[in-house]
Amino acid sequence: MDAYLSRHGYHFSKAMFTWAVSMMEDRNGDPARLVDKERVDQILSANNVTVKNKTGYYDVAYVYNMARNDYFGSSITDEAHLSKFVKDYLDDKDGSKTRAFDEFYAKTIALGIDIPWADMI
Repeated sequence: MDAYLSRHGYHFSKAMFTWAVSMMEDRNGDPARLVDKERVDQILSANNVTVKNKTGYYDVAYVYNMARNDYFGSSITDEAHLSKFVKDYLDDKDGSKTRAFDEFYAKTIALGIDIPWADMI
């Protein structure tokens, strides 16, 4: 964990992002389908959404995938609103720059999921 944090801080590396999404399920309980960072960037751009708080290279892609699997087709009805959610989540004025990773890490602790830290570096 210390080695990971010294390299990435409380942000998603590519390996951590990929692993985290592989642990997700969609709203129907089916395994999540990963939308890669490049595609997420294209979707946000197509919807004229610019996230200011892009401190962590893969944080935006993680939040997009999390929201897509948890809320898309229910409270979030289309890609434009999903893109706006990502911006709102990461650019929240009273949030922190590490919000995405903080909440992910807290959830793994709460669920008793061990992160394979050495594989994430």
